[in-house]
Amino acid sequence: MNPWTLSGTYFEACNCEAACPCIFTSPPTEGECKALVAWHIDEGSYAGTALDGLNVALAVHAPGTMVATKWKVAAYFDDKASAAQNDALHAIFGGKAGGHPAVLASFIGEMVGASSVPMKYQADGRKSSLSISGVADMAIEMIEGQGGQPITIEGHPLCIAPGKAATVARSSGFAFADHGWDWKFSGRNGLMSDFVYQSE
Repeated sequence: MNPWTLSGTYFEACNCEAACPCIFTSPPTEGECKALVAWHIDEGSYAGTALDGLNVALAVHAPGTMVATKWKVAAYFDDKASAAQNDALHAIFGGKAGGHPAVLASFIGEMVGASSVPMKYQADGRKSSLSISGVADMAIEMIEGQGGQPITIEGHPLCIAPGKAATVARSSGFAFADHGWDWKFSGRNGLMSDFVYQSE
């Protein structure tokens, strides 16, 4: 298996109330989960191919409790990626290269599509946003806790970034339309943190 490593920031937004019960393996607030998860790679390589600065996103629909039902997923890959970089991102986020992305991929029951698209990702620790040309616009903002500090969750079982505390946020806007899905909401759950993934 090719050696690889990725590090950067990630965030997600979904239709659940904050904080999302799915991360504790409880049923979604509305009985189903509609989520968009986005990653920005600050530093990364796969078998010698550099992946710095690239973005990936997954739209996820789970018809019930996320650990008890299979997900339908659409994948979006940064159109700035070269052919070699695109192959690497598909291998990693498709679960074929092992590591934590393979754990996440094990929940997928159906891939409804995979596209290379223009993507704009921004994050500063308090706010995160993603724009996928013609497909999605979402933004989240940290919820202030005691003394204006972040509210964080650690050790939750359904985790995008193992070993990292997730900062709890709410969406200021969420719109996604593709593959027959049309999701719009705001004021719902968001989570963000650093991430580190690597081959095992």
